[in-house]
Amino acid sequence: MFDLIMKDILGTPAILVGLFALIGLILQKKGVADIIAGTLKTIMGFVIIGAGANVIISTLDIFGKMFHKAFHLSGVIPNNEAIVAVAQHSFGMETALIMVFGMVVNILLARFTRLKYIFLTGHHTMFMACLIGVILSTGGLKGADLVIIGSVLLGLCMVLFPALLQPYVKQITNSDDFAVGHFGSLGYFVAGTIGKYFGNKENSTENIKVPKQLSFLRDTSVAVSLTMTILFVIVAFFAGQSFIESQLSGGTNFIVYSLIQAITFAAGVYIVLAGVRILIAEIVPAFKGIADQIVPNAKPALDCPTVFPFAPNAVIIGFIMSFLAGLISMFLLPAFGLAVIVPGLVPHFFTGATAGVFGNATGGRRGAILGAFANGLLISFLPALLLPLLGTLGFEKTTFGDSDFGVVGLILGFIMRLF
Repeated sequence: MFDLIMKDILGTPAILVGLFALIGLILQKKGVADIIAGTLKTIMGFVIIGAGANVIISTLDIFGKMFHKAFHLSGVIPNNEAIVAVAQHSFGMETALIMVFGMVVNILLARFTRLKYIFLTGHHTMFMACLIGVILSTGGLKGADLVIIGSVLLGLCMVLFPALLQPYVKQITNSDDFAVGHFGSLGYFVAGTIGKYFGNKENSTENIKVPKQLSFLRDTSVAVSLTMTILFVIVAFFAGQSFIESQLSGGTNFIVYSLIQAITFAAGVYIVLAGVRILIAEIVPAFKGIADQIVPNAKPALDCPTVFPFAPNAVIIGFIMSFLAGLISMFLLPAFGLAVIVPGLVPHFFTGATAGVFGNATGGRRGAILGAFANGLLISFLPALLLPLLGTLGFEKTTFGDSDFGVVGLILGFIMRLF
C-alpha cells in the first residue's frame, strides 16, 4: 500500500494532477459526466505532454551521442532523472517522505499565507525532495529531523519559486490564471530581469518580419524542423558517416537519419504544445474548486512548457542561446577550478526555451537572446559548484541540471557546514 501511494500515485505526475482536478470538480459539485470528462482530459493533457517530452528527449539523446563523438567531449552531464535514479538506492525513503509531507506543507502555506500557489509539477517535486534529502543527509541529519526539516524546505520552495516568477508570468500570458511550477525558476527570473533592463519588449520575437518567400517559417513546426535539421546535419558531418550508420541509424544513410531525427524533434514539440492546450483548458477551471473551498484564490503552478504557446519563436531562440552558453561554459569552467559540465540537451532545451519566453516578454528579441544565454551560464556553473556537496553522488558523472537545484543545494550545503 505504501508503494502504491508513494510511487504509483504520488510519484506519477499525470495521476497527481488528475487527482487535483478531480477534487476541484467535486468541490464545485459538477455532474458525474463533467467530473469524469474533466479528470480524464486533465490526465490526458499531462500524458500528451509527457509523450511529447519523451520524443524530444529521445532525439536529444541521439543528438548528444553524435555531438560527443564529433567533438570528443567528456565530463559531468546534468540529468535530473539520472541523478535521482542513482540516489534512490541510498535516499529512496527520505525522498518519498519529504515529497509527501512537503506537498502537505505546500497546501498549508497556500492556505494560511499570501503565497497562494499549489505546485503541480510532480516529477520536479520528487527531484527537489531528493536533492534536499541528499544535502541534509550528507550534512549529518537523519530520521524524523531530516524528514520534518526537509518537508518544510520543500514546501517553501513550492510556493516561493512560483511567487518569484508570477509578475513575469502575467506579462507572458496577459492573465493571472496559473503560475509556473518548475525548478528552473532562477534562470527564468534572471532572463525576465535582463529583458526588462536591457531589451525592448515592443520588438517581440513573434513580430519578426519574414520575407514573403520565407513565409512558411511562420509555422512553428516548420521553423523548428528546419532549425534542428541544420543542427543535426552539421553535427552529423563532424561525427562521421560510419559512426552514425553503424552505431545509431542501423544502416540508414546518415543524412536521411539526421533529417528524420530533426523532424521527430519538431513533432515532439508539436505534441507538447497540444498537450499544454488541453491541460490548461481543463486544469484551470477544475482548480477553481480547490481555490474556492480549500485554498481561496490559489493558483495552479504548472510545468514550464505551459508558456511555450505564448512565444513559439522565443522557444527556438532560447534553446539555441542557452546551449551556446553551455558550450562556452565548458571551456571556462576549468579556468575556475571546476568540473567540466557537458551541456545536456534536455535541460538546455526546456529551461533555455522557457528563459527565452520570459526574456521576450520583458525585452523582446534582445531579452530572449540575452536571457536564455544567462540561463545557459547558470545551469553550467551551478551544477559544477553543487558537485562537491553531493557526497558520493558527486562522483557519478551526472548531477542535478536546473538552476533552482543548484541554488537550494548550495544554500543548504553552506548552512549545514555552519552547524
